[in-house]
Order: sequence, then C-alpha cells, then structure tokens
Amino acid sequence: MKLPFASHYFLDQLRRNEAEALVAIHREAFAAPWSAEDFRALTSERLVFAIAARRRSLFGLVTLVGFILVREAADEAEILTVAVRARARGRGVGRLLVEEALRRLYRDGINACFLEVERTNTAAVRLYQSLAFEVVGERKGYYRTRPGADGGALVMRRRLR
Repeated sequence: MKLPFASHYFLDQLRRNEAEALVAIHREAFAAPWSAEDFRALTSERLVFAIAARRRSLFGLVTLVGFILVREAADEAEILTVAVRARARGRGVGRLLVEEALRRLYRDGINACFLEVERTNTAAVRLYQSLAFEVVGERKGYYRTRPGADGGALVMRRRLR
C-alpha cells in the first residue's frame, strides 16, 4: 500500500553541517556538482536562504532528499540551485521546494524571481513553466556538461507582484 505523499516528505531549514550531503545530492543532479566549501560559503551568506526536503520513513528515520538555495537582492531573487535525489524525483519534491521558496519571496516583498535551467532538462523546464516562470533569455554554454552536450541554459523569470 502506497501512503500519501504528505506523510513521507516535509520541508525545514537546511543545517550548516549538511554540506557533504548537499554535494552528494547535487552530484546526482548535475554533471559539474558544487563542492562542500561552495555550499558552506553560500549557506553562510546573509542574503541566501536554503530549504531542505526530508523524507520520514515508516520507522521514523529522517533523510535529506532535496534542497533549494535562493539569493535575494533588493526586490529580485535568483534560485541558485534545486536538487533532488534521483530516487525521490517524480514525486513532487522539486515542486514542493520551489513553491515554498516562492511563498517566502512573496512574503519578503520580492517582485521577481529568476533562474537558469539547462535547456535540455525538459522535466525541470516543464516544472518551472507550470509555476508561471517564463523564458526571458538564453545563455549558450552556461553549464559544464558532458563532452558534446549542449550546455545551454534558459533564463526564466516569475513575476511575484
């Protein structure tokens, strides 16, 4: 019997000591993952907030399955990265993270949120479009990818006000 989504996953604050876990998740999601030092530096910045997605097992074990990092600047924000463990993808975890980040940005008085997404990541592009992000530009060769891969990024924006 499959239990409802909400009984398994929940959101909370990312902890400063979770940098190595972030690297492991980021490695599953990106060809060129960030380092633990990158994550420590970003999560220490005053203008960056991080949200963790966690899964609670039937036995009460809690594991980190995804996260989002967002930087606010004046009345705009940028989603720096969203990553979800491969085994948790397709279950709404990414949507949950982005929706919560957008709620927080709205509450903070932010007018618009930007992000870059690999052009060939159709699942992520569909997710962002379903959340009212629109393509406002492109960056050629933005991502370090496998040899022969495109690496191009779409710049997307979501107006909040």
